Amino acid sequence: MSEQNTTMLLPVHFILLGVPGLEHLYLYLALIFSVVYVTSVIGNLTLLFIIRIDRSLHEPMYYFLCMLSSIDLALSNSTTPKMLGILWVNSREINSQACLTQMFFLHSGAIMESALLLAMAFDRYVAICNPLRYTSILTKWLITYIGMLTISRAVALMIPLPFLIKRLPFCSPNVIHHSYCEHMAVVKLACADTTVNNIYGIVVALVIVGLDLIFIICSYILILGAVFRLASKEAKIKALGTCGAHICAILAFYIPVVLSSVVHRFGKNVPIHIHILLANVYLMLPPLINPIVYGVKTKQIRNRVKSILSVHFACSTNARSDITRTHGLPQSRWNGKHNLTK
Repeated sequence: MSEQNTTMLLPVHFILLGVPGLEHLYLYLALIFSVVYVTSVIGNLTLLFIIRIDRSLHEPMYYFLCMLSSIDLALSNSTTPKMLGILWVNSREINSQACLTQMFFLHSGAIMESALLLAMAFDRYVAICNPLRYTSILTKWLITYIGMLTISRAVALMIPLPFLIKRLPFCSPNVIHHSYCEHMAVVKLACADTTVNNIYGIVVALVIVGLDLIFIICSYILILGAVFRLASKEAKIKALGTCGAHICAILAFYIPVVLSSVVHRFGKNVPIHIHILLANVYLMLPPLINPIVYGVKTKQIRNRVKSILSVHFACSTNARSDITRTHGLPQSRWNGKHNLTK
């Protein structure tokens, strides 16, 4: 009777295996993932800082970009530190409550990112198809409402997940064949009927992410129709250029999602480490790509970064000059020496 009761309880902890089958490459994976993680955090924090200090960037497009960077930071920090702990120091154990918390944040973050990409598609639609009413339509109130709706939808959809898992008996080994607490990877450990969990996961993925992608495609069909009606070629190129960064962000998010889903559903002969690597790319690629793409593609952000770097370089040059004078080496002497060398 006691044994039966123990099988009905959520395990105290789970064991994350990381990337089974690639243990001999853990050092290389740890180096790659560490570089990606640090670059993602620095890139998104830099983007938030630039938009915060530059008043010319206090526009709807950049408010949405701030939300996207904040979600990317949350996604990166919800999974990557534990993943790196597995790869660097073999820290595989995770408390069951921490596992459920990680699951909640990573899945709700993915839903929020999908919603933000849809909101940014709406922003580009208004900017190109109805530019004269851009500021009157995308008011601060509407942007705030979209942000709150994005968070509320994700939280409402993910709140049932921990309860759906806690109701399951776990009588098999508590070893998760994954590098983080993904919903279906945890559900596979249950020794009871998991139909409800499976159906819920599929419905959320298809209805939410699928609908978001459909609306994004519809937005771009309307955008392309408006662009091709423009008279001059320069105007067409400029209009499409404003969408370039957003299109890259969409591809960076949805392509790994689609590939991971297809391989998971139909790739029965695909090795497990391929599944896990695709799942890691799905979480790590958008936070890495988004700040880089928006920094390169967006002229205002690019110019602001250049100005900050130029000021920093000028300050460094002045500091070196001050040190030279402090040590009794006049600048004119150095210049004379330089001229003699030339």
